[in-house]
Amino acid sequence: MRAIEALLAEPTMRAAAKVAGIGEATLRRWLNEPTFAQAYREARAKLLDGALTALQAAASAAVQTLRDVMNNRLAKPSEKVSAARVVLEFSLKGKDVIETEERLRVLEEKLASQPKGT
Repeated sequence: MRAIEALLAEPTMRAAAKVAGIGEATLRRWLNEPTFAQAYREARAKLLDGALTALQAAASAAVQTLRDVMNNRLAKPSEKVSAARVVLEFSLKGKDVIETEERLRVLEEKLASQPKGT
């Protein structure tokens, strides 16, 4: 678990291995083991899902900021507009990722339910 947490928190494989207290070669070998690789993918997906949820929750505030800017003739909040745009862009990208994952899940279920060799 320390190695997975380090992989999620550190910018490089070398740094993750150091934080986890193992060698970089060991960490690379573990990533090639199916059980460890699956646990890492699941932890990474959970982390990403939480980040996307937070971004999407902020999207309505970003829309409101854009509305406030559009309605305020005296305001020049270029930084606020830029931030709002970024939140919206990431929210929409997150939506695309979630939709793609769902379509992939459906396709994988269909493949799994087909008889072998078809």
